[in-house]
Amino acid sequence: MQGVPQPRREEVLNLPRVHISRHPVVAHKMTALRDRRTPPTEFYRLVKEIGALLAYEATAHLSLEPVEVETPLQKTVGQRLAGGIGITPILRAGLGLAEGFREVIPDAQVWHLGLRRDERTLQAQEYYNRLPSTVNLQVCYAVDPMLATGGSAIDAISILKQRHIPRICYVGIIAAPYGLLRLSQVHPDIDIYIAALDESLNDYGFILPGLGDAGDRQFGTF
Repeated sequence: MQGVPQPRREEVLNLPRVHISRHPVVAHKMTALRDRRTPPTEFYRLVKEIGALLAYEATAHLSLEPVEVETPLQKTVGQRLAGGIGITPILRAGLGLAEGFREVIPDAQVWHLGLRRDERTLQAQEYYNRLPSTVNLQVCYAVDPMLATGGSAIDAISILKQRHIPRICYVGIIAAPYGLLRLSQVHPDIDIYIAALDESLNDYGFILPGLGDAGDRQFGTF
């Protein structure tokens, strides 16, 4: 990233369809997540918990349909989700976030997509794809903790769009202004949900202040 112009945090705060969590519990858990002393087991648990909290925010506008049920006293009409929900964790760091989503929506479909960042070019490379050929969803959430340069998120959304899903969202924990702007520009038709917007990227494309490598910290592979 050396010599690459980066937008300031203030320049991307009001991008359309970008939702930055203001929940105090999310802010509380983010502090523990950033702490370098937090061990992998605790880190993974925090990622799951933040994922569940973000899931509540990201699913606030899902479509519903009426359904008749019988209570112990009488029949009544309730509501249920109209159409399936898909979760696509970008491997491997997205696995913890996906587990958090499944705490909220246990019957969601999970589609795995492996994208590896080339540390020399900072471009995303696909190495694993287990997306189904038949799609019956109202929405699919691409989940990945870190939105740094935006390459992996952009490619993941492009791959999901090939499945003609009615609605696609991106959900992450931390975003850099550069990656957030790129994703918003390339895919202006998706909603983006993040827990925190950080300051910038360093010369190696890592988010500052960030939290380190989310995959390594979840799985203890330092």
